[in-house]
Amino acid sequence: MIGAIFEKLMYNISMKTYITSRPEVMSGAPVIVGTRVPVARIVYLLKDGFTMEQISKQFPHVGLKRLRGAVNDLAKKVETIPYGTQISQAQTIA
Repeated sequence: MIGAIFEKLMYNISMKTYITSRPEVMSGAPVIVGTRVPVARIVYLLKDGFTMEQISKQFPHVGLKRLRGAVNDLAKKVETIPYGTQISQAQTIA
């Protein structure tokens, strides 16, 4: 369920500075700018309890600043989902 919601968000929302999506990079999956690191991978690592610092060690070429920027950009977009749909914290935990 999280995957389906995430995919819908990613394909319906234009990303900002830290996230990009281009057909020639990872088949158009949203990635952190300048890398081939899928944003979905970062989300799942956070869901599994990894800290930003632990994730940064797994992807040292990304850097903690870009990693945090990508997560912040995504969080801002989730807060303002189009069509008036609101996701509560209870729904994101479930």
